[in-house]
Amino acid sequence: MATFHFDLVSPEKIAFSGEVEQVDIPGVEGDFGVMAGHSPLVASIRPGIMTVTANGKHEKIIVLGGLAEISENGLTVLADTATSMAELDRAAFAARIDEMEEKLKDEEPGSELDKAIARLDHFKVIQQHITSTGMH
Repeated sequence: MATFHFDLVSPEKIAFSGEVEQVDIPGVEGDFGVMAGHSPLVASIRPGIMTVTANGKHEKIIVLGGLAEISENGLTVLADTATSMAELDRAAFAARIDEMEEKLKDEEPGSELDKAIARLDHFKVIQQHITSTGMH
């Protein structure tokens, strides 16, 4: 299978840099997969789970928003936060969801409340996936 260069960068670190066969990305407009030869594209990323396929192995990485750019040089993802499933602190993630739920109680109806609810929903989907995979 053809490969392409992929960089995953967050403010804390370069989370991944190397040749890959495919990257599946949780896009704001819908999930999409990137393979070698993909057309140029810039897309916003929603909180979700990104799957990186390299050397026939799949690595799942939690991203909490960001931007993906596909060019002739490959794929670059600038993520707000990027954490591999293996490194995730489940208790801290659950606590963050609890905090988000508490903050919703103080929000006034309107677009900000709608955005907060949508973000909370994304986090809950991630948490459900983490719980259902049985990864420890």
